[in-house]
Amino acid sequence: MDSGPMSVDSAPLDPPEAPGNTGNEPTHGGFSRFELELEFVQSLANPQYLNYLASRKLLTNPAFVAYLAYLQYWTRPPYLKYLTFPTASLKMLELLQQERFRQDIMSPDLAQAMMVEGMRAAVEWHREA
Repeated sequence: MDSGPMSVDSAPLDPPEAPGNTGNEPTHGGFSRFELELEFVQSLANPQYLNYLASRKLLTNPAFVAYLAYLQYWTRPPYLKYLTFPTASLKMLELLQQERFRQDIMSPDLAQAMMVEGMRAAVEWHREA
């Protein structure tokens, strides 16, 4: 079985080195593990993407759920500062730790409601600024 970060049988990986500290880190398609995981964590802010993951049964895959738990390192410095939308990304990462949410996000209606709520919050934020 594969021994990458999504393998159930693999030992937990340490978080990748933050930019500037990367020495001989291998790349995947020209991107470092740090860059790939950053992009993935930021994509979690999109409820429609979460619905897509759920519809592909990834959110019920024990290896994928373990990978989501591993990604919790993004909630701490120095990684936190690299997130463009930390509030949304980290809130979704937190929700994905709950089995109930991983089941509920399968509903396109929930994904749509979360999109609408996110837009409403953005409009309110701009009004207050």
